[in-house]
Amino acid sequence: MEIASIKDFWQLLVEVWQQGVYGVDFVHILVAILIFLLALAFRNLFTRHVLGALQRAAERSHTQFDDLLLDAIRRPLRFVPVVLGVFFATSVLKVDEALATFFYNINRSLVVFTLFWTFHQLTGPLGEVLHRTNSFLTQAMIDWIVKIARVLFIIVGAATILELWGIAVGPIIAGLGLFGVAVALGAQDLFKNLIAGFFVIGERRFQPGDWINVEGIVEGTVLQIGFRTTTVRRFDRAPVYVPNARLADNAVTNFSRMTHRRIRWMLGLEYRTSLEQLRQIRDAIEHYILNSEEFAKPEEVATFVRIDSFNDSSIDILLYCFTRTTVWGDWLEIKERLACKIKEIVEGAGAGFAFPSRSLYLENQPDAPELYPLSPPPEAAKAEPVK
Repeated sequence: MEIASIKDFWQLLVEVWQQGVYGVDFVHILVAILIFLLALAFRNLFTRHVLGALQRAAERSHTQFDDLLLDAIRRPLRFVPVVLGVFFATSVLKVDEALATFFYNINRSLVVFTLFWTFHQLTGPLGEVLHRTNSFLTQAMIDWIVKIARVLFIIVGAATILELWGIAVGPIIAGLGLFGVAVALGAQDLFKNLIAGFFVIGERRFQPGDWINVEGIVEGTVLQIGFRTTTVRRFDRAPVYVPNARLADNAVTNFSRMTHRRIRWMLGLEYRTSLEQLRQIRDAIEHYILNSEEFAKPEEVATFVRIDSFNDSSIDILLYCFTRTTVWGDWLEIKERLACKIKEIVEGAGAGFAFPSRSLYLENQPDAPELYPLSPPPEAAKAEPVK
């Protein structure tokens, strides 16, 4: 048996070095790795200098659209050097036809992925443009358009990549269609809420930020109109997730769309108030409301200060007016000032406010039977008993 020599080991080493991995020698593999590492280094330089310069230019502009656009495509742009690194690294490798086809599909997939990723990210700035230029689209409608566009870009991008690898998408779509029919039969409520969401948005019943009230369901501020549910934050700060079908099938009161806020009081005055005092109080309250800028004028809304009725314990004056503000806190302040002014007017007129009372009248009747006391008189107590 012959003993292997150093020459034999060197020949083995050269043979392994030349054959490498899958027929690719180690020289080309090391060159490919070096190219990819250089691409990663270029990526850091590109992010620091090129994107940094673009960011500074966007900050100097007078519009926010370029900032949104740069923020949206920042991550896809940082991925471009990686795609270039993979492309040039695989180009230097001397491989057979099958492996070359595999590398070619990888590069095409990375390019398609980067393109559709960019389109997906651009839907955000596109929504901002729609919001600023088209007044007929509400914010909720724009949010839905952006979400649907993003889903479509993901689906189309995935289908394109599958086609690149020779995977037929048609049979998959047909199978998903049959599966979708089966799912639809068991998810009728889901599709009902989805369709109801379209009606809610299309009819513009409310928008995020509106104060709504659905009798017996929820009252609060709308946070988000989703595909299945609408999130409403109650005034105790607890979020409520309401199915869209409940909002589409029930009456919704949108308090945020009020033009004015109403004040309706019934002021009860004492019955001893004279007619002159009643008219003085009525005219003073009316004069205060008509000359205050906090209240809407009678040309805009109904405004009444009238002696209305004779109640059981009071003479009632109806006060019916509207404030210009619809903000609840400001409305409460206006009501407070009005209440203080009314008290000042009533006390200045020498009158007073009535309160529930009941009077009891007793009359002497000559033929009334004599009422015996519950206990005997003292004289009867001292009398001797009859034997």
